[in-house]
Amino acid sequence: MERTHARPERPCGLTRRRRLAKLLLLAVLLAAVFLAGTMFGAVDVSAPDILRILLFGQDSGVYTTIIREVRFPRNLLACMVGACLALSGAIMQGMMRNPMASPSILGVTSGASVTTYIMYLFFPAASSLIPLGAFCGALATTFLIFVFAWKGGLNPVRFILSGVALSAILSAVNNILTIRFPDALQGMAGFMVGGLSARSWPHVRMILPYFLAGLALALLYAGKLNVLLLGDELAVGLGVNVDRTRIALIAVSSLLAASAVSVAGMISFVGLCVPHIMRMFIGSDYRYLIPASALGGAVTLTFCDMVGRVVLRPSEIPVGIILALLGAPFFLWMLREREV
Repeated sequence: MERTHARPERPCGLTRRRRLAKLLLLAVLLAAVFLAGTMFGAVDVSAPDILRILLFGQDSGVYTTIIREVRFPRNLLACMVGACLALSGAIMQGMMRNPMASPSILGVTSGASVTTYIMYLFFPAASSLIPLGAFCGALATTFLIFVFAWKGGLNPVRFILSGVALSAILSAVNNILTIRFPDALQGMAGFMVGGLSARSWPHVRMILPYFLAGLALALLYAGKLNVLLLGDELAVGLGVNVDRTRIALIAVSSLLAASAVSVAGMISFVGLCVPHIMRMFIGSDYRYLIPASALGGAVTLTFCDMVGRVVLRPSEIPVGIILALLGAPFFLWMLREREV
């Protein structure tokens, strides 16, 4: 694989203890954001009421339903979706050694969305298999990108451009399906912008096994991602089967991205922005970057979902729109400040 033009990461000089302390800080921040997301919405609920409902089983009437059946599962889902997207982006960027790689830019989420639409249209009874179908679509999309980008080697610029082109085609397919089957897909209107409205425990149970499997595999491959950052030739010299490792990482990143898309729709910028922020915060060692990206993605999506619920309440802004408003300026800054 050819070298990218990304500026090398500066040594951060962080000790293991400081990195672990930063991971703990992220975990505390996630707990605080999770609590805030449970408190605030169209109707505010105080923290003591939340603790009484969740920890002591106290029945507070309508508040009990709001907390147990709406906000708590929705926040859990936001955490898992955000973690999945951030992990997928971190893996893609390390695997390709390209700071522009992310599931949304490369079209992986578009491929997952097409198969999700097809599953909803033709196999509505198999809702529990939707993440698996989305995974197949994401994997097929990534394979096609490799086919189009390969020309005597894998050029990173060609890889990105192939993903952008394929993403446009797949988005057109989504639009065609929406026009052709308007009644069947009426409930999917918010899918293309990405959102967590009307999500509850069934969606949590649907994504949970795929999230846990993807997280475990990402942690398992953290060491090999560190080796891949050194370059293919050096990685081979250190005993890593580069092609086999890259194929496995493609599968893991596709699984994570597809899991998120299957329950939350087309959410952009988390997979691109969060890994960059975490690198600046904790360094580029994937043994720490993987858990940091998962925590950072969870914090980002949970916070943005809360903002979308309260900024125009009682109306709600889909979290995908909030992330686009915040992520696009960061993307432009990255293009200006980094040599990509």
